[in-house]
Parts: sequence; C-alpha cells; structure tokens
Amino acid sequence: MTAELTERTYALSHLDALESEAVHIFREVAGEFERPVILFSGGKDSIVMLHLALKAFAPAAIPFSLLHVDTGHNFPEVIDYRDRTVDKHGLRLHVASVQDYIDRGVLRERPDGTRNPLQTVPLTEKIQDEKFDAVFGGGRRDEEKARAKERVFSLRDEFSQWDPRRQRPELWQLYNGRHAPGEHVRVFPLSNWTELDVWQYIAREDIELPQIYFAHQREVFRRAGMWLTAGDWGGPKDGENVEKRLIRYRTVGDMSCTGAVDSDATTLDAVIAEIAASRLTERGATRADDKLSEAAMEDRKREGYF
Repeated sequence: MTAELTERTYALSHLDALESEAVHIFREVAGEFERPVILFSGGKDSIVMLHLALKAFAPAAIPFSLLHVDTGHNFPEVIDYRDRTVDKHGLRLHVASVQDYIDRGVLRERPDGTRNPLQTVPLTEKIQDEKFDAVFGGGRRDEEKARAKERVFSLRDEFSQWDPRRQRPELWQLYNGRHAPGEHVRVFPLSNWTELDVWQYIAREDIELPQIYFAHQREVFRRAGMWLTAGDWGGPKDGENVEKRLIRYRTVGDMSCTGAVDSDATTLDAVIAEIAASRLTERGATRADDKLSEAAMEDRKREGYF
C-alpha cells in the first residue's frame, strides 16, 4: 500500500515529463557542443523553448545566444515581443535579414510576394559565418509529415542540407551529436510535444505571448481559403476585398503566407478548448507555404530550412 502511494505521489504529469525531456536536451547540448544558438522568432514555440532554456540553467544565464531570420514581412506585434524579451533577459540576438540579401541581389522577390522560402540562404550563411555547431529549433512532429521524420538531434552536412537516410537512432534518450568540421546539428527539444501540449504548458507556466495569438478584430482578406493580413508584401490584389473580422493566429511567420482563423477565443482556456476540438494541424490550416506541393516542407528541409 505504501509503495503504491509513493508511486502515485512521484508520478510525473505528461507536461512534467515533456519539460524534463526538454531540459535534459538543453543540458546535453550545453555539455556536448561549443557554440549552440536558439532560433527565436517571437512565435509561441520559440517562446516556450526559451522558457525551458531559462529553466534548464537557472539561476545562471543561458549559455546560448538567439538567432532570428527576419523576412521583413513579420507581424509587428511579434517583432516587438521578440525585442522586449531579448532586453528583459539580457540576451544576445543575431538577425539574418532576407531584405539585406534582396538589396544585394543575392535573392530575388517571388511573384507571390512570400519570403518564407527565401529564409534558407540567410539562415545557412549565418550558421556558417558564426560557426554555430548546434541550432535549436521549435519544430514538433505533429506539425507536418516531413517534421515527423526528424530525430531530436538532426545532422546537417557542410551545406546545411538534411538527408533523411543519415538519421541516427535515439534509444533511451541517448543523443549522438558527433559531426564533422563544417557540419552542424539541428536540435528539437519540442519534438514530442503537440500543439495542445504547448498551450497547456503556456497556461500552467503563465507565459506571456504576443496578443496576435488571441482573438482580436483585424483587417484581413481571403486568398486560397485563408484569411491574410494586408501589407506591403503584395496583398490584397484586385478582387480581394478587405474586411474586419474577429480572428486569431495559431502560428505566426511571414505575413504573406500565414493565415488567421475565425475565433472568439480571447483567453488561454478558450484557446485550449478550441485546439482540443480541432482536427486540422496548425500548419495544415494556416500556412500557404506548406501547400506549394505535397513535399514542400521536405524539399525546403533538404535545402537547409527548418
């Protein structure tokens, strides 16, 4: 009876187990790599990832800097949150700007105005220039089928390219970070989390988010079945009418390809209830860049994207 009571008393909740796994991953990378960096955009997954990193090394400062690939078409609310967070925790932020590459003629604007596919070159060059050997990303296996193939430690070659055939076994939470000079490892501490887990953890930890994630009135227009925000990136076109709607964002990225969903969820509890009832993944419902082809994400990952 006593043994049963003890077992129940010390059993971890599913959120505790996920947190413990992520903290272990952060500490493993800190001990195994020389120059890690955390991808931080101000989106909810990167916010949770940073929160976990802060927990992993408290009361010391986290031994990593942050990296953001700025498309120039990001939501202003999210960029403002990113900068406030960096200042609050005294962190160092590296920014790789897509606009800089366009201005130099290295990249060319796409006809559809979206810059998400243009992030790969600035990202990979920044990794090479700064000699980052481990790069934390907020990707989760439930988001998209290509991301479901990833290991927690995902090896990239000297060109930052991903080869699914070079995936390594990860039994019993044993991670292999071995890599040759010029190669690096992408690390995904949230691999085993779901969108619902992320939101439940945000609620439990009382983590601040950009208000774009909660229902608000916004001017949007309809394109390819999604509500998009008007902006300098090229929307709306003729025949696309702007209207004010009560919406929120499930995921945030480039304004040109990140759609909003109709929602009246203004609180964490309401958002959690909405997600629990949804049968569409956040990327499947709101990311136009994943609909370019059946293998859009996998093609980008092979080229160096996250």
